[in-house]
Amino acid sequence: MPETITSRDAARFPIVASCTLLGLYLFFKIFSQEYINLLLSMYFFVLGILALSHTISPMMNRFFPANFPNKQYQLLFTEGSGESKEEIVNYEFDTKDLVCLALSSVVGVWYLLRKHWIANNLFGLAFSLNGVELLHLNNVSTGCILLGGLFIYDVFWVFGTNVMVTVAKSFEAPIKLVFPQDLLEKGLEADNFAMLGLGDIVIPGIFIALLLRFDISLKKNTHTYFYTSFVAYIFGLGLTIFIMHIFKHAQPALLYLVPACIGFPLLVALAKGEVTELFSYEESSTPTEGPGASKDETTEASKKEQ
Repeated sequence: MPETITSRDAARFPIVASCTLLGLYLFFKIFSQEYINLLLSMYFFVLGILALSHTISPMMNRFFPANFPNKQYQLLFTEGSGESKEEIVNYEFDTKDLVCLALSSVVGVWYLLRKHWIANNLFGLAFSLNGVELLHLNNVSTGCILLGGLFIYDVFWVFGTNVMVTVAKSFEAPIKLVFPQDLLEKGLEADNFAMLGLGDIVIPGIFIALLLRFDISLKKNTHTYFYTSFVAYIFGLGLTIFIMHIFKHAQPALLYLVPACIGFPLLVALAKGEVTELFSYEESSTPTEGPGASKDETTEASKKEQ
């Protein structure tokens, strides 16, 4: 089920992230990097297979023939008996899900044995898509608090210390997308990479998804704020890459993404006279449904987010 991030959660997020980052840095300094990465590889192997399977399942359903023998299964774990029986796990799946799981397992074994950048990116994209799907902001103000806090977090840990870069380079797990810079020279065996952390995708992504739901709540049959913020993200990411190549130094992507993703939609709201509507929009108790949004509209928003 989606989890809604409140303003209090958003304010605490940079502090929790900083403690986690510093803890990982100390772990890599104190303990053997080889054993830590072995443990992390096994953890992300399982997690990556499940995330990738969930991500490709809707797409794979189109390729199954109509006469495919699809059987339903249920995984049920309970605690206690009689009236005190309590469900711990109740997961329903079918044969198509098992096929997707098998395909994802092939990618998982490939990643575990080779640590190939394509396998890494497949898992990274799956984690990102699941993150945007499962994490929801309750309003635009919360989004601004979250992005603003992580803006400071990213700038401090990249420019102020070597902690962020050290952890990113030491952490052999699909928590980042890697882009081979020597692809033309070495092909698929490239080994010189530029990196983009998944947080630089998921955090702006959940804000852009919120703006999509706001678009739908206006009932104007347009996605102005969604497309504006999407273009803003591309602009911010392009600017990050440009600055990185100019100064030959790692750049905190949120330094450029946050002003773009907040600034562009805000300028559109000012131009359209919808600033009040933008900041008064509030997610209802059901995370995917905003005020005035019907279930059909909510479904449209969910499909668009995916």
